[in-house]
Amino acid sequence: MVIGIISSITLVMFYNILTPKRFLPIYQPAEVNFKLVDSSLQHIKKFHRISNFNLVNQNGDIVSEEFYKNKIYVADFFFTTCPSICPIMTNNMLKVQEKIKNDPNVLLISFSVDPETDSVPQLKKYAKEKGVDDFKWNLLTGDKKQIYDLARKSFFVAEIDEDSNSNDIIHTENFVLVDPDKRIRGFYDGTNLDEIRNLISDLRLLRGEYKDLYN
Repeated sequence: MVIGIISSITLVMFYNILTPKRFLPIYQPAEVNFKLVDSSLQHIKKFHRISNFNLVNQNGDIVSEEFYKNKIYVADFFFTTCPSICPIMTNNMLKVQEKIKNDPNVLLISFSVDPETDSVPQLKKYAKEKGVDDFKWNLLTGDKKQIYDLARKSFFVAEIDEDSNSNDIIHTENFVLVDPDKRIRGFYDGTNLDEIRNLISDLRLLRGEYKDLYN
């Protein structure tokens, strides 16, 4: 029996040694649907990072990229009066919020693509109605050009609205997973529960990749 136990342990050890660790990909602009990427970046194949930003959250506080320094976060783009995919996305982001509520190193962020409507009071009202945890999740508004540039030059989640005369954008349902080095590590359909489960699993995987930072 002892020999059998030792053999089993040995097999497990060999399996762990021979099985390569899974790492999430690092997405570059050239690897993303070109419709979602600003034309100036479509050829870029390495070194992409999320750009710095300065916007205002639902509490009227200035929030910059510095707020997310050394953090993992999930981002999306929405607007509070959206009648179609946004309510589903928000409900699914709430599921992610529940999973990360006790993890100080994972945060959430949502950028409004309709900052004219989504004032601070409007975002606060929305946050209260939906159950947004202010300590985990920033809803951001501010300069429209900055937000649009983030959508197409940093996170790659929006198409140009061809029917618009003002270069408005159409945001996608994508959630974006960003690592502490400001790199994109995953895209997920924010309206699909299977994709949300994949995102939650990948959050654990990514956190393990940065265990030296967090432990």
